[in-house]
Amino acid sequence: MITHIRVKNFKSWQDSGQLDIAPLTGFFGTNSSGKSSLLQMLLLLKQTVGSDEILFFGDEKSLVNLGEFREVIHGHKTGEPLQLEFGCKLHNPFTIEGFRSNSYDLSTNSSLDIDSFTFDAAIVWRDENLFIQKACYRFEDGNGVQILEGKHSEKIYGEPYWSGSTMSPIHQFASAFKKLFNHVCFLGPTRVHPQRSYHWDKTHPKEIDLWGNKAVDALLSARVRQLTTVHNGKSVPIEERISKWLQKLELAHSFSLFPKGSLDDNNYEIRIQKTANSAEVTLADMGHGVSDLFPLLVHCCYVPEGSTLILEQPGIHLHPKAQADLADLFLEVITERNLQILVESHSEHLLNRLQRRVAEEKISADQTALYFCRNDEGVSNIDRLKMDEFGNITNWPENFFGDEMGDLFAMTKAQRERQKKAES
Repeated sequence: MITHIRVKNFKSWQDSGQLDIAPLTGFFGTNSSGKSSLLQMLLLLKQTVGSDEILFFGDEKSLVNLGEFREVIHGHKTGEPLQLEFGCKLHNPFTIEGFRSNSYDLSTNSSLDIDSFTFDAAIVWRDENLFIQKACYRFEDGNGVQILEGKHSEKIYGEPYWSGSTMSPIHQFASAFKKLFNHVCFLGPTRVHPQRSYHWDKTHPKEIDLWGNKAVDALLSARVRQLTTVHNGKSVPIEERISKWLQKLELAHSFSLFPKGSLDDNNYEIRIQKTANSAEVTLADMGHGVSDLFPLLVHCCYVPEGSTLILEQPGIHLHPKAQADLADLFLEVITERNLQILVESHSEHLLNRLQRRVAEEKISADQTALYFCRNDEGVSNIDRLKMDEFGNITNWPENFFGDEMGDLFAMTKAQRERQKKAES
């Protein structure tokens, strides 16, 4: 699980400061305030794994396409270093053999168990190329913070390392880095257009990609492999849980995935029943709300337990009640599937439901981290929203969700003035 992030000289962020990341973390704020950039920092590191670049800024096929170093560095100041930092707690700790305080020697019998670390790196642009200025892993060994440097590697996270030993600490940390980001999944705000039928190549995707392209492949893979999700401590079929959530969000009564034509053709269609007595129609015949939500539901039920989900504007096409119900979906999966969710949103309905659940003790305030981003003359700044154990937020920016009482007062005043004119 990711425990904190920090960026310096990254897009509109001169320095974000250390931002604690909870099981459920929400980023709110005005448009172009830097919310997406904080999530893009993690996507940048994820897509660097498996690439041939020190740091892969992306292309048209990647999770995020940030262009070139000049477009990423704050203020286009190419002489400044780009600094990226995150902390994490590992689901699968590892052991460094032959480790003693401030030294590393395989000939010793000493060892150190690593269950968390902080990754801190800086890259610079010189002579039209990227160079690693700093790349280190910090961790506690009982004698203070230890630092392992990886400046001689070809990738920012320390792989391959010049020592050549696959048992070196840098290799072990690099392996943990890759495992962490292999379990980071992203769903963007734009979904693939729903089809009337889907062809399955009998693949078993790890995730459903940023547009939701592989949602049907994931469901069919889960059906074949008999994968389940968890509800109230019990294992239930993924398709069954998706149907229940569609009902709860009042978007559909049920859904089913049926073969179309011969089974050997491997073509399938998603059939949606709006009410208990209505006819089944394909997903393509439903509104944007259902087709946009469907990949999100699959994602929450399908990705491996312990994964981190990054969600950008997940309720953008949903009506207010459904937006509020998303908070309950998130609480279910972080509690029962041990998922971590980082969400960017403008929805007051989602936030209000979350505050209510804190007041009802369905989730504790310290299991959440809520932030408000703003842009002050081209520089992003951020404040953590202070939520108490009763769900009250004491420092919410004034009128961000509109001035409801002010609008009602102005409307009443206008009505009275019109009524006076009509009577005169």
